Amino acid sequence: MKTIMTQPLCKEGYEKFAQAGEIWVANSGNPTEYLEELSTADALVIRIGHLNAQELEQAPNLKVIGRSGIGFDSVDVAAATARGIPVVIAPHCNADSVAEHTLALMLGLASNLVECHNEALHGNFEIRNCGRQFELLDKAVGIVGFGDIGNRVGRLCAAFGMKVMAYDPYLSEQQIAERGAQPCPTLEHLLKAADIVTLHIPLLPETKGLIGKAQLAQMKPSAILVNCARGGIVDEDALIEALNNDIIAGAGIDTPVEEPTRLGNPLLAAKHLIFSPHSAAQTKEATIRAATMCADGCLAVLQGEQWPGVANPEVYRHPKWSGEAN
Repeated sequence: MKTIMTQPLCKEGYEKFAQAGEIWVANSGNPTEYLEELSTADALVIRIGHLNAQELEQAPNLKVIGRSGIGFDSVDVAAATARGIPVVIAPHCNADSVAEHTLALMLGLASNLVECHNEALHGNFEIRNCGRQFELLDKAVGIVGFGDIGNRVGRLCAAFGMKVMAYDPYLSEQQIAERGAQPCPTLEHLLKAADIVTLHIPLLPETKGLIGKAQLAQMKPSAILVNCARGGIVDEDALIEALNNDIIAGAGIDTPVEEPTRLGNPLLAAKHLIFSPHSAAQTKEATIRAATMCADGCLAVLQGEQWPGVANPEVYRHPKWSGEAN
């Protein structure tokens, strides 16, 4: 068995694959750079990288695709399903880490921590009097997407004495209320009412650019935006304009559109921004869980098991899995 990893997994996950066969580490997320290796691979494990339909065609032996995380928008799942290839993910592996990182960005923005740190190191002790700091107590947090991570964020915010509101078109108002939040009937209602808006939804065609110029203008001038979900959900040009023109008070971004983010990216120069390099899920605990769950799932699939933790459960209706394939 041959496994390709776009980047090496942590020791705990790597060793599981190593015990099962050969590993080849690409140190690249672009499959066009290693098509020859890909052509003989049984498994492809993607940390940072992508796999589209054209690239998948160059991997005739591929039996499973693994993502060491919960997101799978970087993989052409439909093309994989058409080939009978399960896309293994690691559900819930990083939910607590992402929720805690979300709160860290809120706290950093509320205390103006990064600007105060940078200015004080350059001798500007008076930055303490800039007037940008505020308490989280009694502030309204608006959570867009009230699934696993969003719900955990809500519980953390409630512990800080915040008013928790949520908008999720896939949940009823009763379900949102039962999870401890005030339901918002529309996204616009949430944006206008919240002091902090935090995003916890997948990147789908219907969510791409969900937060754009019009939505940012609906937020309070004193409000902040936090995105630990996916970069494409926020129109970054509109966000940069909103930050630089004080349309909103600040933003915490963990998931940029461009990864890795080049130094010249204008987002990095925006005012009142705290930026982290897609690191919310990179705690030791979450990294180990993600890697081992990915490994267990991929190895089970390679043994012919219909592993439940996949992005495309419908794949098991493929003739390849029903024994009808030639």
